[in-house]
Amino acid sequence: MSLDRRKFLGSSVVTGAGVALVGGAPAAEAAAREPGGHGHGCRERYAFTVMGTTDLHGNVFNWDYATDAEFDDAAHNDVGLAKISTLVNEVRREKGRQHTLLIDAGDTIQGTQLAYYYAKVDPITDPDGPVHPMARAMNAIGYDAAALGNHEFNYGIPVLRKFEESCDFPLLGANAVDARSLRPAFRPYVLKRLRSPRGRVVTVAVLGLTNPGIAIWDKAHVQGKLAFPGLVEQAAKWVPKLRSMGADVVFVAAHSGMSGTSSYGDQLPYVENAAALMAEQVPGIDAVLVGHAHVEVPERRVRNERSGREVVLSEPLKWGQRLTLFDVVVEWRRGRWEVGSVGSRVMNANAVAEDARITGLLRAEHRKVVAYVNRVIGRSKAEMTAAEAPVRDTPLLDFIAWVQAEVVRKALAGSAYASLPVVSQASCFSRTARVPEGDVTIRSMAALYPFDNTLEARVLTGAQLRAYLEFSARYYVRTPAGGGPVDPSKVTNADGVPDYNYDVVRGVSYEVDIAKPAGQRIGKLMFGGKPLDDAARFVLAVNNYRASGGGNFPHVAAAEQVWSASDEIRNLMIGWVQGTGEIDPAQFASVDWMLTRDGVPVF
Repeated sequence: MSLDRRKFLGSSVVTGAGVALVGGAPAAEAAAREPGGHGHGCRERYAFTVMGTTDLHGNVFNWDYATDAEFDDAAHNDVGLAKISTLVNEVRREKGRQHTLLIDAGDTIQGTQLAYYYAKVDPITDPDGPVHPMARAMNAIGYDAAALGNHEFNYGIPVLRKFEESCDFPLLGANAVDARSLRPAFRPYVLKRLRSPRGRVVTVAVLGLTNPGIAIWDKAHVQGKLAFPGLVEQAAKWVPKLRSMGADVVFVAAHSGMSGTSSYGDQLPYVENAAALMAEQVPGIDAVLVGHAHVEVPERRVRNERSGREVVLSEPLKWGQRLTLFDVVVEWRRGRWEVGSVGSRVMNANAVAEDARITGLLRAEHRKVVAYVNRVIGRSKAEMTAAEAPVRDTPLLDFIAWVQAEVVRKALAGSAYASLPVVSQASCFSRTARVPEGDVTIRSMAALYPFDNTLEARVLTGAQLRAYLEFSARYYVRTPAGGGPVDPSKVTNADGVPDYNYDVVRGVSYEVDIAKPAGQRIGKLMFGGKPLDDAARFVLAVNNYRASGGGNFPHVAAAEQVWSASDEIRNLMIGWVQGTGEIDPAQFASVDWMLTRDGVPVF
């Protein structure tokens, strides 16, 4: 069933009347038998469950395409929709399918090589292209709705629209609006109808909200086409409408974390992680399925400032590792339903087997992608790993930065900027990434650079480059000298800064003094063997996420752009290996930065 966009632009949309009760469900019957729930004119109570996932990021199978093995981590988590399907089936058997809904909070079609393959290698947008594996799996499981995530826009609007057409459920984004008319460009909400054991209809509204940061992070795809106003502002607009349309219960699927922070600073007037703010400030919301932050929050309760009522928020862990269950009880009072209670919890996907129906449905696609990522593209003269990349200058990050700088130098040859020195940033995206000695495959590059970032060139002064490095160095926990050896596992990620928001820069040399306060840590900053000239100009080879303001690094978003590429950095690396045939760390590896405490090397 495809979705006709014309049916919901600026209109009231109701999707899917519920199925009448057949035989009853244990939870619903138990609620109906509680005191006051039996007999003519007595109060009826009805229980139902809304299940939720988020940040699936292209995971269908419990498989790690980077290691070519079943997924595993230190906590022995499992991933994928095939596991989620088993959990969903269990809940539906227990509750009765007609007393459940299943929703998602976004970031669905980007993140694994399976997702990349069907966006770029065998794209779903081709005239005879395949159906996206995530759509096939989610259709088979029976999703009722999904919010748009920011990564839905990574491959451009045509890929997203094709995915949308393939889904048997609506993609919701009340705050994804046409840039000119400001009318919704996607369905804002869906109304689902459930039936109590006594035949009364309960109308459940699901409002979908996505992240305002899309306007920055995917500017190349959405500028002039779509706009993304704030979650709080748009919830305040839509929730009263849903209540006026007869919604008895209001859920929000929000691709926005709970912290109230933004990674893009003041570049937008809207908060990136606004789910809890929305719950506090907008009355009429009963529960929020939270996404985007990649953290597990089984249940958080927030009191609304205006109504005084508690709102329940839950975020299941990413990639299909957890399934949230919102258990809702409504009571029939004075001719209408009122919410009696809401609670939430999560189920762990590692406790169940994969659903063979889902794995069988997509086995051929999975095998095709496995063959693709195992394609040999060259050889490496030595093993390179990212295990120590957050605390040491490692050849692996040097490799990323080297390739980026080489690409930019060639692109600028003969231009007015050819005489400027090129420096290059790199981040550790995965501490488990490695390039083996011997054969190098596509999956080695995918593990090293899992994001679909593209490359840009921006002009910075020496002073701006120094500020950039100072901002990056806030990543380290302040550690005074004289306190004994430093534990590498405890010195990083200060104030929750993730690894991907710590940049090293190749082309200059410097020290990071972790004994000093953030903002005063960069020392011995040199270029060409001499102290860096604050007035000098440099070309920074930088990924588009950082260049557009991701991570809120200073100066780069406003800096002059002198070149950009449409191909992913990962593919530039693959092309470099294929072109040279060999990775030789001696060609690019050097120690250009180190951690110190009061000038004494830490390691």
